[in-house]
Amino acid sequence: MFKSGTVVKVLLPNVVNSGYDYRLTVDADLGSFVRVTLMNRPYIGVIYGVGDGQVSPEKIKNITKVFSSKLSVSDLQWISKMSEWTLMTPGAVLKLIVNVPDAFDEPRTEQLYVCNTEHNETKITENRQMVLDAFDLNDNEPMSVSDIQNISHVSPSVIKTMIARNMLIPTASRHIVKSFAYDYKDVGNIELNAEQSAAANKIGTDIMRGGFSVNLLDGITGSGKTQVYFDSVWRAYSAGKSVLLMMPEIALTAQFMQRFKSRFGAPPVVWHSNLTAARRRDIWRGVLSGEIRMLVGTRSALFLPWQNLGLIVVDEEHDSSYKQEDMGNYHGRDMAILRGKLSNFPVVLASATPSEETMHNVELGRYGHIVLKSRYGGAELPTIQTIDLREHKPIDYHIDSEKEEMRTGALSQVLCDEIAATLAKHQQVMLFINRRGFAPIVQCKKCGWVATCQDCSVSMTYHKNLGKLLCHICGRTMALPDKCPSCHNEVSMRGTGLEKVEEEIHAKFPHARTALVSSDTMMSRGALERLVSKMESGELDIVIGTQILAKGHHFPNLTLVGVVDSDIGLFGTDFRSAEHTFQQLFQVAGRAGRGKVAGRVLLQTYQPNHPVLVAICAGNRDEFLRTDMDARRGAKMPPFGQLISVIIEAKKESVLKQFCNDLATNAPNVNGAKIMGPVMAQLYQVRGWFRMRFLVAGDERAALQPTVKKWLERVRVPYNVRVKIDVNPQNFM
Repeated sequence: MFKSGTVVKVLLPNVVNSGYDYRLTVDADLGSFVRVTLMNRPYIGVIYGVGDGQVSPEKIKNITKVFSSKLSVSDLQWISKMSEWTLMTPGAVLKLIVNVPDAFDEPRTEQLYVCNTEHNETKITENRQMVLDAFDLNDNEPMSVSDIQNISHVSPSVIKTMIARNMLIPTASRHIVKSFAYDYKDVGNIELNAEQSAAANKIGTDIMRGGFSVNLLDGITGSGKTQVYFDSVWRAYSAGKSVLLMMPEIALTAQFMQRFKSRFGAPPVVWHSNLTAARRRDIWRGVLSGEIRMLVGTRSALFLPWQNLGLIVVDEEHDSSYKQEDMGNYHGRDMAILRGKLSNFPVVLASATPSEETMHNVELGRYGHIVLKSRYGGAELPTIQTIDLREHKPIDYHIDSEKEEMRTGALSQVLCDEIAATLAKHQQVMLFINRRGFAPIVQCKKCGWVATCQDCSVSMTYHKNLGKLLCHICGRTMALPDKCPSCHNEVSMRGTGLEKVEEEIHAKFPHARTALVSSDTMMSRGALERLVSKMESGELDIVIGTQILAKGHHFPNLTLVGVVDSDIGLFGTDFRSAEHTFQQLFQVAGRAGRGKVAGRVLLQTYQPNHPVLVAICAGNRDEFLRTDMDARRGAKMPPFGQLISVIIEAKKESVLKQFCNDLATNAPNVNGAKIMGPVMAQLYQVRGWFRMRFLVAGDERAALQPTVKKWLERVRVPYNVRVKIDVNPQNFM
């Protein structure tokens, strides 16, 4: 307890500070939330410690208000440790926690709107449907115009038109504070099999014993991992603890929500990126007050102001979406484990394809290892085979039979025959290709000109549904040129995206009912849920998708999965490319045969003997992991070494190169580590910023962070240069 009149250090939620001195006018505890001003701007901060005493007493401002709520001592330790590990400032970490600016204010007064459920005369366009989906995603609560626009991603004119046509009608002008005091209980409608019961009891023992532990729940696709960790969730919750269930964004499906409600008798409180400002505020306050003790959310849910947190479950722990690369660089899984360690509670990691970092910790005995080897309910694993495209070449197809116009195909006759046989049995097919659009390259046949983005160092992808070229980095669009702008000859489209696969399917199976699934076509969760519903009801025969469909979905009548191009990603420059490709293909294969009928998976490839594909076909995941981890061990790559990427960005190349030269000149010599670079980043230009990289590499025990911190402090960063630090990077672009 700090007494009134004490000068304390207050940590503010911005990226440049490690705390400022303020004077208390009332007694307050360490970790208390306070209101202060800095440069005449109000902030909500936390008391972080005793003041530094480096500011003269007459210049020290008073704290405006002390709130009754606070962060725990372990939360403050977590902020400090996370700052040390990621090299984010403590203020930048706090900004992830205090991410709802009006959480301590009264609800705002502003005009709100609701959907007019009786108005069904106006045509529902795609953009209007996205607005309706935004309301559905937030349980049809009243929303402001800014909320509608932020969640639906439509232009203001769409919303104005819907208001003018009485599709959206005005309602109350003040947000009603929502209560989340759900009465959860164990409904008791799930009977675990012997394997699941043993797994649940092992985790349950750790929960009841208390203290920090990490268990990897390692189960094949369809083995019932969800019900096992639901058991763990209930044990912790019924013991009076708060529980966080972390999931990748794309796994937050209606199927999962229904399973949660069926198990616990009430819907989950859900935290994700598409909530209204009012709902974010209510959930944040509910967690802070302790009213919300069970929540399902994406990686940012980890930074809610948890009270008495007693368990974190990280589902799909291998998923790359847990790595944050925008507002600071951190890995949600690793920070969850750090939080569990500092606050002394268990963490459960769940995956069918665990990351090699996690498996390394299992080998060292740091994590427990719980294995589920069989599918729940007796469903059989699918058979997986390759189709050698050197022998079974893709078959061309007609796009205009009258003109006899042909297009180069992507599907082999073998795969087409299997599709036909599956459709004849009234079963469903999934075709997977992790490439959006129609054609990834538009190029001149004569001079070699390629359509590239003027702001990013990438080629633009042709999207037939849009009728435009699109940059997948910055979103810039451009009309498809009739002629080459350089030599005025014809341009051609090279490569295959999922839109081209759909065109080919329509040509070869004209009566099949198809749907495309990608971030371009599923612009809202509502659109994805409608597609899932159609698959479940049998209204679709063939679904063609990217990685959005690779996990989290259960389609009992889906018996054939075809991977159009299994070679994408096999030969990337990233040392994780083999691991990521294996995980992705393994997860895709796991969608087949989850019902009563056995499934089949066909992988089209020009590399049938590649170790990744051989391991998938043989179902020999563990052998692949051993081989790949041995290669990393020899190269001292993570998890057998450490990497820190330092990315330098500037609008002017001359400024960028000068600053990089200054950094290189001041680079220290480090025992057990080396600093490499600078080199041009693989994506040299992104959104108009030129980029160069340094890479700091060291052995597993090297203390790289202090070295990088001292190195960067030697050189003043100009105002027109950005420096980004990424510890153990997942992305090397």
